[in-house]
Amino acid sequence: MGMTMAEKILARASGRAAVSPGEFVVGRPDLALLHDIFAAPVFDLLRDAGVLAVWDRTKVAVVIDHLVPAPSVAAAEVHRRIRAHVRDFGIAHFFDAGSGICHQLVAERGLAPPGGLLLGTDSHTTTAGALGVGGTGIGTTEMAYVLATGELWLQVPHSIRVEMVGRLRPAVMWKDAILALAGQLGADGAQYQALEFGGPAADDVDMAGRLTMANMAVELGAKFGLFAADPTTTAHLRRCGVDAAPFGPDPDARYIRSLTLELDDLAPQVALPHAVDRIRPVHEVEDVPIDQAFIGSCTNGRIEDLRMAARILAGHRVHPHTRLLIGPASRQVERQAAAEGVLEVLVDAGAVLLPSGCGPCFGGHLGLLAPGERCIGAHNRNFAGRMGSPQAEIYLASPATVAASALYGRITDPRRVLQPAAAE
Repeated sequence: MGMTMAEKILARASGRAAVSPGEFVVGRPDLALLHDIFAAPVFDLLRDAGVLAVWDRTKVAVVIDHLVPAPSVAAAEVHRRIRAHVRDFGIAHFFDAGSGICHQLVAERGLAPPGGLLLGTDSHTTTAGALGVGGTGIGTTEMAYVLATGELWLQVPHSIRVEMVGRLRPAVMWKDAILALAGQLGADGAQYQALEFGGPAADDVDMAGRLTMANMAVELGAKFGLFAADPTTTAHLRRCGVDAAPFGPDPDARYIRSLTLELDDLAPQVALPHAVDRIRPVHEVEDVPIDQAFIGSCTNGRIEDLRMAARILAGHRVHPHTRLLIGPASRQVERQAAAEGVLEVLVDAGAVLLPSGCGPCFGGHLGLLAPGERCIGAHNRNFAGRMGSPQAEIYLASPATVAASALYGRITDPRRVLQPAAAE
């Protein structure tokens, strides 16, 4: 019996020929990823245990991306401690404040190989699945153990196969596809299972779309969110200076469940407060006034997302009662957007440009909401209190929908403002 992608990844990581769902294995990661919310406590745990060296400094990446720039003396002190730990432990991959979001940097630098295992101190480590990498989030004590020993036990998950069929219509983005899947499957529909994206339409998903969909797999409870490493993947990694072999499931792999995601008739989608699986077509909830719009985060802060927003906003101004925040996912994205004139279009439209980092997404600082305010964002979570006041409301949508909504000051279907030729 063949194996799914998740099973092949964990078999390779544990040095076994084959594994089965439900088994516990001890896997060795290809990369351990830490960011500024948890990095200092992890390294403190190592020091307290008398561990003064990590198992392999070339397989550890540390990123300051959440509190950028430091909004308080306490945050600045944490950053100082992280920089000291990075020097003392000789960490090979360190990205200081402003470099970008950890998941974006993994994709841009090709830090983990297709078929590899990536363990990170962030739930959205599933983003690496866009590259055929088994990325999953772990806690601080687990990460301390990984850094000390180079291994961690994991349970082999069952896999759900998502067959994507058809083609997206103009003004519909891959964010709409994953939101539609959230509505179909539910926020816990893939609890401790792997989502494996495939089907005839999988070849049409560009790398930006794959990163978005793999990123939000965890919002459905998934342990991994995986795309096969195909020519799109190998071409992307080649541009990163990394040679990689194709990787995918065995033809006779067995899945606990298969479902179909129809794209032909998919309309722009929106997640209503306060749950990521409260999904409605945008045209059913149009005209809800909004105070803030946000395009950025590890979900939708890529150049493709900013280009889409610029197409919608070119020659226009954001509604006077709405503020638009733009957060490039990395410095590389910011530079490219500047070189292409995308940033100029967005700033001329009235957008506020944020540093390359997590920004408002997790509610740490930058763009927090007051009681009674509404935000529509292209990020990944809309829990009550996620972006400030628990009395605020967060709607999730694609960058196209967010930009159109910022233009009109109310939730707006982007098909009303985006000409088909501009969306293709």
